[in-house]
Amino acid sequence: MNYRSRPLQAAALLAAWLLAGCSVGPDFTPPPAPTQTGYDSKGAPALNPPAGESDQRLALGQKISGDWWTLYHAPALDQLLQDAIAGNKDLEAARAHLSASQESVNAARGALYPRLDAAASVTRERISYAAFGLAQPPATFNVFSVGPTVSYSLDLFGQNRRLVEQQEALAERQQYQLDAAYLALTGNAVSQALTLASLNAQIDAVRDIIDEDQNLLSLVEKQVAAGGASRLDTETAKSQLAADRTLLPPLQQQRNAARHALALLVGRAPADFAPPDFTLDSLVLPAELPVSLPSALVHQRPDILSAESELHAASAAVGVATAQLYPDITLSAAVSQVALTAGSLGTPASNVWNIGAGIALPLFHGGTLRAQKREAEDEFTAAAANYQQTVLASFAQVADVLDALQSDADLLGAQRAALESAKSSLDLTRTSYTAGDVALIQVLDAERLYQHARLGFVRAQAQRYTDTALLFLAMGGGWWDTSDLQATDKEPGKSPTH
Repeated sequence: MNYRSRPLQAAALLAAWLLAGCSVGPDFTPPPAPTQTGYDSKGAPALNPPAGESDQRLALGQKISGDWWTLYHAPALDQLLQDAIAGNKDLEAARAHLSASQESVNAARGALYPRLDAAASVTRERISYAAFGLAQPPATFNVFSVGPTVSYSLDLFGQNRRLVEQQEALAERQQYQLDAAYLALTGNAVSQALTLASLNAQIDAVRDIIDEDQNLLSLVEKQVAAGGASRLDTETAKSQLAADRTLLPPLQQQRNAARHALALLVGRAPADFAPPDFTLDSLVLPAELPVSLPSALVHQRPDILSAESELHAASAAVGVATAQLYPDITLSAAVSQVALTAGSLGTPASNVWNIGAGIALPLFHGGTLRAQKREAEDEFTAAAANYQQTVLASFAQVADVLDALQSDADLLGAQRAALESAKSSLDLTRTSYTAGDVALIQVLDAERLYQHARLGFVRAQAQRYTDTALLFLAMGGGWWDTSDLQATDKEPGKSPTH
């Protein structure tokens, strides 16, 4: 063995280590995928619809389309979503936040490179030669200086690299916040459109009920004229008509509120936007409902991915706090021109240079650095718990929506049976009243049952549409499968790392 080569090898290894450095602190590992294969211990519901109603079935493992609302087959709804995506101000703000976070990454990366600055100065100085043991009077003069300086931190323990990693994770989180804003926007727009359709159907139902009341009042007046009823019956029928008319204004107010909410979602003032009057008849209930497995859901929902990015940022913060406990070595160099007169600058005799290295080793900071490291570790533990809670909450949300869809199907069947029974009872009661076999109070009771059944059936129909949309949202809304979410360079539907 050539022992003379050992110093050279050691120097080479040291140089490589100085150039490469090392990053202290934990290296982030994404949380493992969940092991659950379903969302409820009872398994997936069957979604058995009543006879005569639209069928729905779950498609386990199937992905959701990015424009899932097109499954309702309503061109007006498609246009509404396009307007909302183009004009929503919350989405615009989220895009700006994402751009700002990406610039924070660029700023953090600047610390990985040497810093080059140019400086110029002019000072007037006075020097006392007596301080140096010289018997000369003090001298006053000007000093002119100009030239570049360069400095570079070796980042031996990776503090700057961990800072970059942290900012990248935070930018990734902001990306998912944008995706979440997009998902919330599309979900709210569809929800308000479905609310508008439901309210329109309820208003139509109430108007039909009012028409029935008016027909009954006409029938009672004829009975009074024929001597088969009293004026008390007339007043009772008028009272029922007046009571049912009170049902209309609240529904109309709710419809106006839904219209105003849609205007806000598309970024318009209510006076400048008139949304389509959606109806349940203009919508098609999606028949196939994609349901992802839990292991896939954690990579689809932006709230889960955002929580994972927060966990990554917290992990990098531990590395930053750890690196602060270690030495920091900085290289520096400067070349300048120094002269007593401005005219002397630029001559070889004015050249001055220096080169050096500095090391900062933390010795005693009153426990601050150790406390900051423990703080970062505690924040990482909190971020891990938040991530797990987000995952659990998402699973519970999916389970709730699946149960709601089954309940919707059951409720719709019960409401249809109640409506048919109430309608039949009302028709028979009116016939009997005309024949004089029953009192008016029995007709009014039958009308009230029919009224509740009619409105209940409409609401049950609308709830199926709404809960179907909630399932699409609970599955993540297919945002990762959309390529035209915005006109800017960065597309929120494109995840940077997933």
